[in-house]
Amino acid sequence: MRVLVVEDEAKLGVVLRDGLRRRGMGVDVASTGEEAVMRATATDYDLILLDVMLPGYDGFEVCRRLRASDVWSPTLMLTALDDVGDRVRGLDSGADDYLPKPFSFDELLARIRALIRRGSPPRPTVLTVGNLRLDPAERRVWRGEEELSLTAREFSMLELFMRHPGEVLSRFELLEHVWDDSYENRSNVIEVYVGYLREKLDRETIETVRGAGYRLRA
Repeated sequence: MRVLVVEDEAKLGVVLRDGLRRRGMGVDVASTGEEAVMRATATDYDLILLDVMLPGYDGFEVCRRLRASDVWSPTLMLTALDDVGDRVRGLDSGADDYLPKPFSFDELLARIRALIRRGSPPRPTVLTVGNLRLDPAERRVWRGEEELSLTAREFSMLELFMRHPGEVLSRFELLEHVWDDSYENRSNVIEVYVGYLREKLDRETIETVRGAGYRLRA
């Protein structure tokens, strides 16, 4: 999935970016409230990690502006402010969850997984499509009883397919949710990784829909 990290503390921004990328996520970073609003209204992010104390618009204002613009990406606020009033203000401004600093990276990942599962229809903790099972928390995939070994990027692409079984995902949608702006060589990366997945699954699981994209057989 693709995540927007909004953090003006450069070191923490790098830690979050690198940690999430190692888990196969596409990550963009914004350091001001205005940049956050610009990016989030231009790109369909699966999740936003939003610091409260920002130059320009603070996190509360960013969240209000995004919701007013019909941007409903799940939003997790990160802040050193741990007062009940601040938590209430953050949630009332449109945030979905609130994590005070300092925090455990494992807890951050667990909260990210919980936010992605929310919504309608409910998202199960383990995804199942046919004889495929994928556990986002454990980063494990099975075909029947056989456990498969996938790279972080292969895992992220398969997870996206399994969250939309039977739906046609365009090349652009796959790029937007599995890669980020730091990846420059985008010419045939989708075709290459679909090929990798087909080799590890089978040739029939992921279908090519000519002129439209790819579909995971439901």
